[in-house]
Amino acid sequence: MEDCIFCKIARHEIPCHIVYEDEDVLAFKDLKPVAPVHILVIPKQHISGMMSVGDEDAGIMGKIFLAIKKLAEEQGVSEDGFRVVVNQGEKAGQSVFHLHFHMLAGRPMNWPPG
Repeated sequence: MEDCIFCKIARHEIPCHIVYEDEDVLAFKDLKPVAPVHILVIPKQHISGMMSVGDEDAGIMGKIFLAIKKLAEEQGVSEDGFRVVVNQGEKAGQSVFHLHFHMLAGRPMNWPPG
């Protein structure tokens, strides 16, 4: 999408602190982190949210989770633990309508969240 901020980031039109990139996936540090490690992981292809994921997106979803695993190892949080969050819809807190995964680590996580 032309005006989607995450699409613009994926096209390198908006600068960010990239921590991982491959052909299909981009990961960058959140501008307003809520944990010492707060990374956003996105598909470069525009998918508006979880409810827009189709069978044809199975490969990219797997790539996203493999990227998160790699990031956890690189960030040194794979042993201590981390949380992965996806917000679907406004009531769940989704403010950018491009599928993205929040990887959070570096502090105790409370349960239940929200």
